[in-house]
Amino acid sequence: MSNWDYIAIAFVMLIGVPHGGLDGAIARRAGWSKTFFGWLIFHTSYLLLAIMVVVIWWYFPGVSLTIFLLLSAIHFGTSDIKIVAHPWRWSNFLPLISHCGLIVIGIPGLHPSDVQPIFVMLAGEEAANLLISASKFLLVPWLISLLIYLCYSYFRITWVPTASIAAGVYVSAYILDPLISFALYFCLIHSPSHSFLVWAEIKPEDRMRSSVEAASYTLITWLAGIFLVIFFLNNPNFHLEPILIQITFIGLAALTVPHMILVDLLDKNND
Repeated sequence: MSNWDYIAIAFVMLIGVPHGGLDGAIARRAGWSKTFFGWLIFHTSYLLLAIMVVVIWWYFPGVSLTIFLLLSAIHFGTSDIKIVAHPWRWSNFLPLISHCGLIVIGIPGLHPSDVQPIFVMLAGEEAANLLISASKFLLVPWLISLLIYLCYSYFRITWVPTASIAAGVYVSAYILDPLISFALYFCLIHSPSHSFLVWAEIKPEDRMRSSVEAASYTLITWLAGIFLVIFFLNNPNFHLEPILIQITFIGLAALTVPHMILVDLLDKNND
């Protein structure tokens, strides 16, 4: 890993991950956690789901990484589309597929030799090879859909903002190292757009509470990450690179499951 890769991971943890801190506000908007008992149940359930994901990953890393990539594709794709349109409509199928593949097909498909060691750290060599082969197989069909989408946006001005994002993410994925292009997308596009959309819909009287929650969750996440890095570094059998990769991406997976339940299921029903 280069110094830029370490910076990319730091940005993901420090800037990207905190966007999930507004999940409490989303839950209240969906009708949950309006009382103290409800608040306690929500946060306990959220934490237990995250822990469950880590435990399952420990025993089934290959299956877990595969599911995480599929969930990430759906989550990133729908989040990008929400900027201009409802993602779950058949008329928006082409833009949705194009955005879903930007990270999970584009990056490993364009840089298989660079992504393969990362997948090995997360799921073992056999699963990594299968996932890299799948991404290379899907790359050309996905690129065709992306090209058609970009041409389509020329005639449908509504899609120009999201098509521009897709084009920019693809270019960055093509010319930059995988961790750097992922960090740029996650920190500069996905997290800010999600946070802006959620914040705009929070009632003024709930914004102070939501801000305190977001700051608290962010601090807890940072402290937990620092603790885990220090803990593993004190063990001579562990090395820095796999530790950082595993903490970053397994941690993202653990937070993605409850986050997606809120953003892509519960909150979708309140659009």
